[in-house]
Amino acid sequence: MSAPPPCNLGGLNVLVTRPAEQAADFAEQVSAAHGRPVSFPALEILGPEDKQAARAALADLASIDLLIFVSANAVRYAFPLMPEHIPLDLRVAAVGRATARALDEIGLEPTLVPERMDSEGLLALPELQSVAGWRVRIVRGNGGRETLREVLRERGAEVDYVEVYRRRLPRRNPANLIRNWPRLVDVVTVTSVQILDNLFSLLGEAGAPLLRETPMVVASRRIADQAAARGCRRVWLADSAMDADMLAALCGLADTL
Repeated sequence: MSAPPPCNLGGLNVLVTRPAEQAADFAEQVSAAHGRPVSFPALEILGPEDKQAARAALADLASIDLLIFVSANAVRYAFPLMPEHIPLDLRVAAVGRATARALDEIGLEPTLVPERMDSEGLLALPELQSVAGWRVRIVRGNGGRETLREVLRERGAEVDYVEVYRRRLPRRNPANLIRNWPRLVDVVTVTSVQILDNLFSLLGEAGAPLLRETPMVVASRRIADQAAARGCRRVWLADSAMDADMLAALCGLADTL
């Protein structure tokens, strides 16, 4: 039996901007809480540009001191490329709870998970202060922040990327959404900085003012800061990008509307 919803959203119209293949569970939870999910994927996820190169980079995990996964997508796309036998003593780091949960789901228990769920939180862990001579692989998508590699290299580690997926701006026509925004959207949900930036790109000059004035639930302080820099006025911070935490933040927001 599924758990009862944490609140009654009272028909709140929730813009769900996750990639389409990852949005279904969250949309179902919004519906179960008597909200109305409105699908508008603002990010497209594809496999790696060079699958064989990614597979080769993950082949010799016995020679690696630390394997870092920066997102749940990194886990999902890396898992089919990883060798059958993974060293039991391999240090595995997850940048955030959603990533840690994705690792648990594939049977690879993370050994390092920060309280603050971002690169800075991971880098602050005592276990990563003395890493001189370590060989580190960062599993991620194309592009992204350089903080982890830069700081670990400064501390003496040898750090390489393994890019196991690609992020792309979807091809979408926002005209209908913009035209009917007051009727369709009461709150926007955003789980990454790239999704936020893509929303502004997709909605363009006509939609940007609507986005700035609409309440927004975001998954991290970094996203909140970016939203504020873009002029968004009403931003609520969830504990993480996990569906349950985003829904809990929506419940808190609904009480104020």
